[in-house]
Amino acid sequence: MRLSKFELQILDALWSRGALSVREIRESFARPDRPAHTTVQTMLLRLEKKKAVRRVKKIGNAHIFEAVVERGTAYRRLIDEFLGFFGGRSQPLMMHFIESGKLTLADVKEAEKLLKKSGGRR
Repeated sequence: MRLSKFELQILDALWSRGALSVREIRESFARPDRPAHTTVQTMLLRLEKKKAVRRVKKIGNAHIFEAVVERGTAYRRLIDEFLGFFGGRSQPLMMHFIESGKLTLADVKEAEKLLKKSGGRR
């Protein structure tokens, strides 16, 4: 399942705050970039078709949605898709992080612990 940046922003609101109405999701966006109510509603219907969200109840005319896909699962899929551009190799990405200063020694040590714990698989 591919997710757009806008779909991830909607899911982020649901992951952070739990089940929400279209209006509540819309209000989670910053004012100058706040999308129209109908835009959020359309995106929620698309996310519902992708089985990333579901309606949990209806209060009056308002449908309440919750995330079905977990944050970690969505992020792993996004990262795997991105790595596909590099033939599945993580080295170009890691080199960029190192050169840009976005990878700290603490990050490397944490990664080393995870590699040791997993037996260096994958």
